[in-house]
Amino acid sequence: MLPYATAPEAEAALGRAMTRAEAAWLRYSASMPDHLLYCHNVAILLLLYTLAPLPLALLELRARAAPDGVAAAVMRPSTYKLQPRAHLPPAAFVRCYLDTGRVLLLTVGALSLVSYPAVKMVGIRTGLPLPSAGEVAAQMLVYLLVEDYLGYWIHRLLHTRWGYDNIHRVHHEFTAPFGYAAPYAHWAEVLILGVPAFTGPAIVPCHMTTLWLWFLLRHLEAIDIHSGFNFPFNPTKLIPFYGGADHHDYHHRVGGQSQSNFSSVFTFCDHLYGTDKGYRYHKASLEKTSIC
Repeated sequence: MLPYATAPEAEAALGRAMTRAEAAWLRYSASMPDHLLYCHNVAILLLLYTLAPLPLALLELRARAAPDGVAAAVMRPSTYKLQPRAHLPPAAFVRCYLDTGRVLLLTVGALSLVSYPAVKMVGIRTGLPLPSAGEVAAQMLVYLLVEDYLGYWIHRLLHTRWGYDNIHRVHHEFTAPFGYAAPYAHWAEVLILGVPAFTGPAIVPCHMTTLWLWFLLRHLEAIDIHSGFNFPFNPTKLIPFYGGADHHDYHHRVGGQSQSNFSSVFTFCDHLYGTDKGYRYHKASLEKTSIC
């Protein structure tokens, strides 16, 4: 809850006039408990999980029903589908959505009710001023790098025999991933992967709005790499070292025995530790086949 309730009080504390964004934040959060602001993450996550993968699901279903023919092949979604022969019935999408939603509520939802003291302890703030665009961008970069590195090693541990058989196998039920399958996992994995996601904000504390943005961005990235489509016009292709759907789809295609492509965001950990050799061999084989 902010220590001031009116615009004059806030501007007196800031020593300047508020921006429009700060005025809007004051109106929204002045009388709202900080714990409730933190719990917004759950609503944001569930709303994003419901809506963001929906276009991909519709493309998947359209690719399944697309007509044959040369002219149709140019336009149908399967042109960009990484595993064009793999198709799921609508019931699989519904089951995945309901199972994942239940797990998210029981893990992320329950955790949000008890974890706010830790959020407050590390210095996540809710007051004014709001962070600048440059500050937010720098924090996002730090969070991505920290999460990618820690997530890489946790992912490798989940591919040990015990980790896979007892936890990670749930996420690999879908060998041809799709958007709704991004957070589809054992409840323990959801909690474990929350550690690298929160470590960045714990090291470099941010504003609550930045924390919302970070979890939103992280979930969008997970949906992107599990999309099952490799669109040439995807703006993420402009991001240096970004793995993307093609990189992660190979990991799922190989399945539980995969010892390749563990990184969730960037590719340099896989390259540095030699866990992209199978993927690079696969890409080289495809290039030779296309030349021949």
